[in-house]
Amino acid sequence: MVRRPVPRVTVQRLPVYLRCLESLPAGQQRVSSDELAELAGVLGAKIRKDLSYLGTHGTRGVGYDVEHLKHEIRIELGLTRDWAVVIVGIGNLGRALANYGGFGERRFRVVGIFDSDPLKVGRRVDGLTVEPMELLARAVTERNASIGIVATPAHAAQEVADALAAAGVRSILNFAPVVIKPPEGVEVRRVDLSTELQVLTFYLARS
Repeated sequence: MVRRPVPRVTVQRLPVYLRCLESLPAGQQRVSSDELAELAGVLGAKIRKDLSYLGTHGTRGVGYDVEHLKHEIRIELGLTRDWAVVIVGIGNLGRALANYGGFGERRFRVVGIFDSDPLKVGRRVDGLTVEPMELLARAVTERNASIGIVATPAHAAQEVADALAAAGVRSILNFAPVVIKPPEGVEVRRVDLSTELQVLTFYLARS
C-alpha cells in the first residue's frame, strides 16, 4: 500500500509527540491517543489522524505501543542517523546555540562555527574554534554538513543563507530577525523570538 504524503502541519507536530512519549514513566508500554493528546495539547482525533500518515494505528481499548511509536516517529523525522550542523554568527545567540547540549540528544552534531568578525575568529566555544567565513564552503563539504544555522544580524542573513546553499547545505534554521528568501532547493525554517512575544502580547492585551 502506498503511504500518503505527510502534511507539513503534521510534521511540525511529530517532534511534540515524540517529546511527550519520552516523558512517559519508565516502563509504560502502552499509551492511548487521548492520553497522548492531553500531553501534547491537541485533540485525540488529531493524534490518530497524524499517526495514520505513518501507517501507525492504535488498537481500540489498548492504544499504541510506546517504543514502537517512538521508533516510527524517529524514522519519519530522520532521527535514526547523525546530522552535521554548522552555525554562522557567533554573537550571544550563536554562542548559546553552540553550547546547547540538547542537539546531541537528537543526533545533531555541531561540526563548525563561523563568523566574519576577525576579533571572534580563533576563539573557542564549547570545544570548537570559530572559523572565518572563507573556510565555510570547504568545511561543509569535508564535514558533510547538511544543516546550517543562521544567527547573524538581519543585514547579513540573506548573504549567509546564499553562501550556505552554495556550499551544499540544504536545510537552514534562521534565527536572524528577518525573512530569508529561500535559495532554490533549500528548506528554510525561521525562529523569531520577538514575533512569538508579540503574539503573546496580542492575547495579553485582550485578557
